[in-house]
Amino acid sequence: MLNVSRNNGPNQVLDTSFNTENLLHTNKFKFLDKACIRTQDGKNESPWRLCTVSQVEQVKIIISVVPIFACTIIFNTILAQLQTFSVQQGSTMNTKIIDGFEIPPASLQSIPYIMLIFVVPLYETVLVPTAQKITGNDSGITPLQRVGIGLFVATFSMVSAALVEKKRRVSALHHDETMSIFWIAPQFLIFGVSEMFTAVGLIEFFYKQSLEGMQSFLTAMTYCSYSFGFYLSSILVSLVNQITRSKSHGGWLSDNDLNKDRLDLFYWMLAALSLINFFNYVFCSKFFSYNPSLSNGGPCHDDPKARQASLEEVYDI
Repeated sequence: MLNVSRNNGPNQVLDTSFNTENLLHTNKFKFLDKACIRTQDGKNESPWRLCTVSQVEQVKIIISVVPIFACTIIFNTILAQLQTFSVQQGSTMNTKIIDGFEIPPASLQSIPYIMLIFVVPLYETVLVPTAQKITGNDSGITPLQRVGIGLFVATFSMVSAALVEKKRRVSALHHDETMSIFWIAPQFLIFGVSEMFTAVGLIEFFYKQSLEGMQSFLTAMTYCSYSFGFYLSSILVSLVNQITRSKSHGGWLSDNDLNKDRLDLFYWMLAALSLINFFNYVFCSKFFSYNPSLSNGGPCHDDPKARQASLEEVYDI
């Protein structure tokens, strides 16, 4: 614990005004606290070298949310596969609905977003009030729990995709049959439910764990997750082809012909990665702690005097 005094002597934490934009000191990443302690001879220390408590806590928030952010990359890798291989998968299937009309395979990507239009209001009006009675939480479940549910459900999207691709491939090679394109709709439906929890929950989490001015930065991290997820998708395809390459075959995804490739095995691999990612998320979220000044209903959330008293207690003033 830091020991400081009210005077302007050495080793004093830089004075801050106690308003609603101040963050309370926390004990995580304590090595960063050195940034807000004056040097022994630092009467006119440069503001580039001396930070306020709030500035240090903002850096702690950014560092603490990075593991949560990283756990959503695999989720967006699954999204990348649904927008690429699933379209290729649909193009090999029967797209005819009625005579003279065929459904474009790429149009199935709209299913998750159409689901969000109907499922999100249902979630807010039915599931949240029910969860409030059970958990006592104002939002029903916490944003971190919401993200966790979404990451878990995303695994079943790939399980569904692998099972359907296996059936499609067997039907095409051994029975000379073409399955209907609507067989791949369940994987989009499941992912739509997953996205309702993960994407919305992540944005809600970032807004609740940031001050005004940080919200835009943290929200931008969600879009960085999309970028990393799609980039990881390309890397995985290349790695899988390299590892599964043999003298007689170029790899699971090398022929650009799904009847020769093993897209179903690739989907199973993604399902396994998604499940591992979920357990990694559970581990990371278990050790995550909210800053008390940002927690709803927490001490010092709205009362500047209580905030100052809490800081004085933390710093042993």
